[in-house]
Amino acid sequence: MTVSIALFTQDLRLHDNPVLHAACAAADEVVPLFVLDPAVENGGSAAPNRTAFLADCLADLDASLRRIGSRLTVRRGEPAEQTARVVAATGAATVHVAAGVSRFAQRRETRLRELLGDRLQAHDGSTTVVPPGRVAPAGRDHYAVFTPYHRAWQGTPRRAVLGAPRIIRTPDGIGSENMLVGGPISPGLPPGGETAARERWRRWDVGAYAGVHDDLAADGTSRLSPYLHFGCLSPTELVTRALRHDGAGAQAFVRQLAWRDFHHQVLAARPDAAHRDYRDRGDHWHQDEREAEAWRQGRTGYPVVDAGMRQLAHEGWMHNRARLLTASFLAKNLYLDWRIGAAHFLSLLVDGDVANNQLNWQWVAGTGTDTRPNRILNPLRQADRYDPTGDYVRRWVPELAHLPGPSVHRPWLFTDGYPAPIIGPDVLTARFRHGRP
Repeated sequence: MTVSIALFTQDLRLHDNPVLHAACAAADEVVPLFVLDPAVENGGSAAPNRTAFLADCLADLDASLRRIGSRLTVRRGEPAEQTARVVAATGAATVHVAAGVSRFAQRRETRLRELLGDRLQAHDGSTTVVPPGRVAPAGRDHYAVFTPYHRAWQGTPRRAVLGAPRIIRTPDGIGSENMLVGGPISPGLPPGGETAARERWRRWDVGAYAGVHDDLAADGTSRLSPYLHFGCLSPTELVTRALRHDGAGAQAFVRQLAWRDFHHQVLAARPDAAHRDYRDRGDHWHQDEREAEAWRQGRTGYPVVDAGMRQLAHEGWMHNRARLLTASFLAKNLYLDWRIGAAHFLSLLVDGDVANNQLNWQWVAGTGTDTRPNRILNPLRQADRYDPTGDYVRRWVPELAHLPGPSVHRPWLFTDGYPAPIIGPDVLTARFRHGRP
């Protein structure tokens, strides 16, 4: 019997999985393997919400594999070393893994190749629709502006969607361990795993997306980002399925998946953008921990900002429009370093993806790929436009539930007891403009 190893990383699914498909095609028996890397925990990337979600994902993947005759092997340790041990124990001729995008993933792949040599086969197309580097402007290694990238992305042929394997034979006698250690999690955390992901996709109305995706109270977005982050769903399959629907909703949703790919190709070409300004604007950030903590706690005095921050704390997730306006408030209104906000988001977001989180924060802060770096999202105008009835605020800021309609966005005019605005409404943009050198 020939043996191959499918090394799962951010592709925790059976459907449309190029890594698993290649491993099954390469050998009679397959070892589905996941390695819990202590470096992730030690590096501060294993937030409790993501750890809990990952535990669900692994349990669901194991259950799905057992239904087709296999099982998931889980090891803990340095990924290349643990994989090499499984290779030695099974005599596996090939190891299949998704090609890395982030600096961390690229280092993991390099280390795997050092230990495994030609046995390692890295596969594109597991985590993005268009692999980073597949399209690039003449003379450049990546696109720095989304619109031309999107045109190239749309014109790039997609691979065919792969079916889930019907049966997988796995050799006996391979030990497994699962020692995920978490911490306090958000009470409204969604369940993880491919089963939950596919059910959410099945129930969601992609056709309505264009009309409601910015409506804070409607909660009409897909909420699929955590499942995409852990690879419980294939972005290629989502694009293919979405485009079976006519209309603006499908196109708008697919555009968001293109944005996701765009950020991945930027980070793959510029790994330092996870921590350094992609475009240095010469900022001298204001420093005030009291203001930063008020923002984290959802006590800024601007209810729509506070609502977003409280949703994040409760669910480990936040509506995308709320992410934009809460980020803009920190970076543009308070003029605090975007890295403060990015770190807080990563500490709670179950979809805490480095590429999308950091580069979206840079886009908002004016240090990233936005062609209008001085763009400011006024929280009051945002509230009036995207929560006109105030229902989103009343949902997450219950102490203001007695205020009717849009009056909830300006509580200082109608009630006592709520925190006063951390900066006055009349100077919402003044600090940002004066903060520039």
